[in-house]
Amino acid sequence: MLALWSVSFVLLCIWRFSYAQYEHLGYLPGYQEPAQDLYTIPELPKDTPRIQLRLAGEKRKHNEGRVEVFYEGEWGTVCDDDFTIHAAQVVCRELGYFEAVSWSPSSKYGKGEGRIWFDNVRCTGNERSLAQCESNGIGVSDCKHTEDVGVVCSDKRIPGFKFMLLCKFNVIRVESLNIQVEDVRIRPILSTYRKRIPVTEGYVEVKDGGKWKQICDDEWTQMNSRVICGMFGFPGDKRYNTRVYKMFARRRKQTYWDYSINCTGNEAHLSSCKLGHTLAIKANSTCEQGSPVVVSCVPGRAFAPAPMAGYKKQPLVRLRGGAVVGEGRVEVLKNGEWGTICDDSWNLVAATVVCRELGFGSAKEALSGGQLGQGMGPVHMNEVKCSGFEKSVTECPFSMDKDSEGCSHEEDAGVRCNVPAMGFQQRLRLSGGRNPFEGRVEVLKERNGSLVWGTVCGEGWGIMEAMVVCRQLGLGFASHAFQETWNWPGAVNADSVVMSGVRCAGTEMSLSHCLHHGEYLSCPKGGGRFAAGVSCSETAPDLVLNPQVVEQTTYLEDRPMFMLQCAYEENCLGSTSSSTPANSYRRLLRFSSQIHNNGQSDFRPKASRESWVWHDCHRHYHSMEVFTHYDLLSNNGTKVAEGHKASFCLEDSECDEGIEKRYECANFGEQGITLGCWDTYRHDIDCQWVDITDVKPGDYIFQIVINPNYEVAETDYTNNIVKCRCRYDGHRIWMYNCHIGGSFSAETEDTFPGLINNQVTHR
Repeated sequence: MLALWSVSFVLLCIWRFSYAQYEHLGYLPGYQEPAQDLYTIPELPKDTPRIQLRLAGEKRKHNEGRVEVFYEGEWGTVCDDDFTIHAAQVVCRELGYFEAVSWSPSSKYGKGEGRIWFDNVRCTGNERSLAQCESNGIGVSDCKHTEDVGVVCSDKRIPGFKFMLLCKFNVIRVESLNIQVEDVRIRPILSTYRKRIPVTEGYVEVKDGGKWKQICDDEWTQMNSRVICGMFGFPGDKRYNTRVYKMFARRRKQTYWDYSINCTGNEAHLSSCKLGHTLAIKANSTCEQGSPVVVSCVPGRAFAPAPMAGYKKQPLVRLRGGAVVGEGRVEVLKNGEWGTICDDSWNLVAATVVCRELGFGSAKEALSGGQLGQGMGPVHMNEVKCSGFEKSVTECPFSMDKDSEGCSHEEDAGVRCNVPAMGFQQRLRLSGGRNPFEGRVEVLKERNGSLVWGTVCGEGWGIMEAMVVCRQLGLGFASHAFQETWNWPGAVNADSVVMSGVRCAGTEMSLSHCLHHGEYLSCPKGGGRFAAGVSCSETAPDLVLNPQVVEQTTYLEDRPMFMLQCAYEENCLGSTSSSTPANSYRRLLRFSSQIHNNGQSDFRPKASRESWVWHDCHRHYHSMEVFTHYDLLSNNGTKVAEGHKASFCLEDSECDEGIEKRYECANFGEQGITLGCWDTYRHDIDCQWVDITDVKPGDYIFQIVINPNYEVAETDYTNNIVKCRCRYDGHRIWMYNCHIGGSFSAETEDTFPGLINNQVTHR
């Protein structure tokens, strides 16, 4: 159990800021916080200039920003000349972070003001203060603020870090400093909240110098509560019973922190708030007329203990392409059509508005550059500038210039939101794998009054179930689902099957939320080596069919039966074709398919090349049994004709500028679709049609579904379907209003009977 917690602590960064508040709940029996060497205040030579650092500017994460230095009563910056990752390491450790992740030159976080205190900084990485590094001398610089340097620090704080290390001198104003503490938590006090998941109410405590301390509420404001709730995944705060907490506070001796907190309310994290006044606390046990700070947070709809009313049926904002709950590419609804946001000026404030609007907390990261995959359709907003208090990002001012240069889907904005710690990841583990991203799935279940670890029946286990496992563990997307796990022995005492018949939609936050057999298990082969397994990946592809190409290339062809022998062998013709004479015709609805990979990695077939099948008719290897379904539906959703690509040869037909083709079917070449490329199946190749010989004239719906059986993992399955309106008069055919499923508003989709996403098969 301890080993599991250790692995999870490193990998599951989405829960990192929320772990502390669950120490008392007993999720991990026998767990004790590992002994750590407490941070000691560095002793600097007397001739070392005394400085204070902070991170400022246009941040994308709370733990990054422009490096600013306080010296001789003035804040200034650091020039990027000669700056290295070693200097960034010194900066981050001086700020209480465990290490530096990266650094950025050329005022990435905006131009600072005041003096440029350091230029040509040369550090070894072992210095205890930036002032100890070699430089031109403090205040000696020939740089401009266009050269201000920035750093990205790790999320993890130094254990035992003591705030205000070097600020015992009086020239600095405490109120100008950002808050730097080792950790923050909400500790439930009242018995009704101790058992509640997630924790929504309790004392706000900070860990400083290795000790948890309460905060005096003398100068506490609702804006401070808003920031704390946002950090822990809650969109807002509410009032609570102050009398009960005051009575409780009188009974216990408190250990108060030395400072008050001053937040504006739109900070994404406590570390972006400023320190308030230093509090005069007698013997560190009283708080004048006040009490410890308490917050009471309101969970979003997905995390509320009971159903919540009052939500709009059609949201104006949604997230797509994310691996876990609360992250994704931001899409907004405008004029009935979903589109994306350009990342110009995209920052934590705007990202937090999106997160709160969707029922999450504040944003922990504002993503740019289409990192979570590229969208399709229009770019609706650019240069978004939010105050932080808007109810929707659609209320924020943005650029109305539709001719803005460079706002393609390569710049789609995304978010990673803080979500409440639900404890899901502690009831699931991967065992026996070669690395933490793979293994046999083992779940914690109650059996005969005690919690035991066991396996999941491998029968019927598929990629959608694997997706839920990887999401629950914070390991990204599923790359493979295994129904047998011979190579992963797992824990010997966990061989028994404790869960069977699992069927997931793929959107669940926990495997226990999926349909399953419950107490009455059914698993013919049993567990052990026949248990379910997964391998996870941080990235995945995303296939999207271009609807305009379908609409523009559709036509009818009457083709003689003697020219359709290959197609007949591959079952690409209607059911009456078996009785059609060789000299008669079949009427084919033909069109081209242009399939783009807009995700985060290459699309590869599930089967290895050793199992690909050679087809003499078409003279190439087929790597997937079923890749696409083509259906012609009546207006009430009944199928009247169908087609399919029985097997597929996957290759790069064309690519975006600057991307090289990797996959080609010829000569038993590798198959796949490179990220940023597309595979075009022209209208004039075999089986690229629907046989409508027996279809009567009328109005229909034409539907195409890619990867219908979910054989290969993708970041988003909802965009795998294209629908078109279709009119056939017996001689000609018209295709119009072609669009990707889910790309229009719900009202528009209602005019297309049937499903609006890729849930087209009943497994």
